[in-house]
Amino acid sequence: MKKFRIYLAIPLMTILMSSHGQHNRLLVDVFETSANGNKLKRITEFTSGSRFISIQLLPDLKFQTITGFGGSFTEASAYLLNQLSKKNRDLILDAYFGQEGARYSLTRTHISSCDFSLRNYSYAPIKGDIELKHFSIDEDRDDLIPMIRDAMSHSKDGFKIVASPWTAPPWMKDNNDWRGGKLLPKYYDSWALFFSKYLAEYKKAGINIWGLTVENEPLGCGNNWESMIYSPEEMVDFVQNHLGPRLEAGGHHVKVLAYDQNRGEELEKWVKVIYKDEVSSKYFDGFAVHWYASTFDWFPESLNFTHKMAPGKHLIQSEACVDAEVPHWQDDPWYWSEEATDWGWDWAPADQKKFHPKYVPVYRYARDIIGCMNNWVDGWVDWNMVLDRQGGPNWFHNWCVAPVIIDPEKDEVYFTPLYYTLAHFSKFIRPGAVRIGFKNPDPSLMLTAAQNPDGTIAVVVLNMDSELKNIRLSFGDRSVELQISPRAIQTIIVLS
Repeated sequence: MKKFRIYLAIPLMTILMSSHGQHNRLLVDVFETSANGNKLKRITEFTSGSRFISIQLLPDLKFQTITGFGGSFTEASAYLLNQLSKKNRDLILDAYFGQEGARYSLTRTHISSCDFSLRNYSYAPIKGDIELKHFSIDEDRDDLIPMIRDAMSHSKDGFKIVASPWTAPPWMKDNNDWRGGKLLPKYYDSWALFFSKYLAEYKKAGINIWGLTVENEPLGCGNNWESMIYSPEEMVDFVQNHLGPRLEAGGHHVKVLAYDQNRGEELEKWVKVIYKDEVSSKYFDGFAVHWYASTFDWFPESLNFTHKMAPGKHLIQSEACVDAEVPHWQDDPWYWSEEATDWGWDWAPADQKKFHPKYVPVYRYARDIIGCMNNWVDGWVDWNMVLDRQGGPNWFHNWCVAPVIIDPEKDEVYFTPLYYTLAHFSKFIRPGAVRIGFKNPDPSLMLTAAQNPDGTIAVVVLNMDSELKNIRLSFGDRSVELQISPRAIQTIIVLS
């Protein structure tokens, strides 16, 4: 089996700009992932160069407080982990949650089944059980709950969990189906009770849920897998008159996030309804969004619009993945090549196809996270943490890619470049960090910066060009000269 190495968060080293005196030293530590083979590699030597890109950090210019970064607990991932040896199971969980790993701090899971479940199931399967006397989370006890609890044991700092339903039980819906349809108004109270019971039962299992989204993809998903349709007005009604009061009555201190679908014009329509006034927005703590509207655009206009409507509320990117693709096994170059496609490559309407060209998976992730951060998003969550070589298991055969791919029959694990890409953010930008300003004169070099609670500043830089770039990073009257490799992501840790 291919050996896997996680680079430690070693104490900060000093890299000096040779032309400056002692008083102008800037203490930094540099980690790089690149198409040439670096994987969170600590870079300690830089050659002298010319034509520097002068990047200035502006710590007094402060933006949103970061909630966290991470991925999702799905039944598919949890089931696969149970097929591995204990050694490899622990290897993966430690890589995601351990101190020497990616240190995931914000995660997501599904309430009842989703497409990345082994089959359709609900915690309330009995028709007409409006008081949910037979409610049970037993379906999750073999795989999903053990994965979450084991992740908790690997995490020193802990992590937050956002939970999302894909659908209410079919008997509560107007079409009596897992897919599509709407929640019948006569079951609004029962569905609100469902959330309360879920939170209580998971708490009994030792798992505290930090946040809820009211519905995954309320606009629908083409009736392909579990789904339920809401209009924004219907969601306000359900939350304002049923879910919010039920959670209060149950003593559940949990964040409630609206929408949970793609950015763009539709997001703005929902924001105008949810945040219309204090009454409509009372129980909403923010919005959740997905990235599937485009393979290259993070829709800054709609993100900024959402933030301006409610500056004090959360804006969390809750789902993303390379979808409609079978994973490429032990093939790092593919993740750096422009060969990935998504559902929109084939199926998007004619006026939307422009948003779905082929793309480089690593760049799509890094560009989106940087673009989101620079436009008020405070949390970013990937989809499945682990999938098999087919891109499942998935009852609908909706194959996708995950940062970690496994071959359960051979007990082999492949950490794709996407794992390292995410780690550049999750490992070094910690919960409570505050995004800060910067000046960057080179539009081809993407970057974001955040000051951590311990005072260190994490600067994440993406170079998509085929040439090395020289950087002069300034912080006050101190500076340092560095290089970033061609086609690379770099995290620079600055000791302020």
